[in-house]
Amino acid sequence: MPRRGQAVDNTKLYEILGVPTTATPQEITKAYRKLAMKYHPDKNPDTADKFKEISFAYEILNDEEKRQTYDQYGEEGLRDGGGGMDQDDLFSHIFGGGFPFGGARGGRGGPRPGQKRKGKDRGFAFGVTLEDVYKGKQTKFSHTKQALCGGCNGKGTNKVGGSMKCTHCEGSGVQTSLRHLGFGMVQQLQEKCRSCDGEGEVIRPKDRCKTCAGNKIKEETKMLDVYIDPGMRDGQRITFSGEGDQHPDIVPGDIILVLQVEAHPTFSREGNDLIMTKKIGLIEALTGVHFTVEHLDKRILLVNSQPGEIIRPGDVKSIEGEGMPTNGNIFEKGRLLIKFDIEFPADGSLKPATFAGLEQALGKAPTVQVSGEHEKVTLGKAEVNLGGNRKRGGRDAYEEDDEDDEEEGGPRGVSCQQQ
Repeated sequence: MPRRGQAVDNTKLYEILGVPTTATPQEITKAYRKLAMKYHPDKNPDTADKFKEISFAYEILNDEEKRQTYDQYGEEGLRDGGGGMDQDDLFSHIFGGGFPFGGARGGRGGPRPGQKRKGKDRGFAFGVTLEDVYKGKQTKFSHTKQALCGGCNGKGTNKVGGSMKCTHCEGSGVQTSLRHLGFGMVQQLQEKCRSCDGEGEVIRPKDRCKTCAGNKIKEETKMLDVYIDPGMRDGQRITFSGEGDQHPDIVPGDIILVLQVEAHPTFSREGNDLIMTKKIGLIEALTGVHFTVEHLDKRILLVNSQPGEIIRPGDVKSIEGEGMPTNGNIFEKGRLLIKFDIEFPADGSLKPATFAGLEQALGKAPTVQVSGEHEKVTLGKAEVNLGGNRKRGGRDAYEEDDEDDEEEGGPRGVSCQQQ
């Protein structure tokens, strides 16, 4: 952890996402999704590092406990609290629940005696459409991995006795040295053996496998079948066990695809409900609506209101069983919720000749009897300012205050303008 009084850099991750340090979880998620779509490696392979940086920042700031640690101690606090993980290790941990190379699931230590250690999990964001998670889809995912060489079965040589135990580390892959600190104190240091590169064995150049040049592994491209089940959610993970990089004497990690559902122009999702907005005219609001909706599976729904039903601004109506299917039970579906936005006639579009018909259908407007002296005034459009000051077109006693506000960087309060 940083020492007391030492400066802490705890703003970098916020700057990566382009949000203030006071951002809400919703603002952080919104910023991440926007950046993730822009820098996704599927769209531009050159942005893979940028995408990983964005995902790392989001995972920290989206987790309340990690965010508190970062705000207080910066990235150094995350490393101290996370077993010394760097960004690559933590990114692997984020997307697969896996642990850094050499760790075991369920703990921070190494494997138990006789148990092979598990390699890193690898996570990828996988873009899908709302149609995909509504209907379900089978697709492909291609990735490049390290695989054991088929020419030598991951041994590095095909010759019996071609590999020998490293004499510098006695086959441990680690070299130990002592550092004298003074006052009779000695520090023991361990580092990867340089002679065998931590392998614990060496292979003579003439005995090395011709296929992999003695490296034991080769790079290969693997194609995976991906099944998107109906009802799957944004952020849900699909795990391919053991499909990660292969290394001798190590259990391969997993490949984890994290679903990212793209925004839809018509529908949004809330749980298993689908939500859409429908604009209608005033005549439809009063006499009934009849319109069609193209669903996510291309079915056309003919929507009708109930006879005599009046639809008011902001009303939300429900169509049962036309929402998202439940993951694991496609026969159980949520609702299709339709929020109505009513468009009123434009100013001056109603002529006096139509008033009689409107009064006959809707009733006459109330009349007001005025006795004595009075002043006649007319309503006009207004811009409402939550700060409490009124704004008018002419110069008045409030103009001086407005000018002062502008000099300070803008009018006080927050304006709510009519749409």
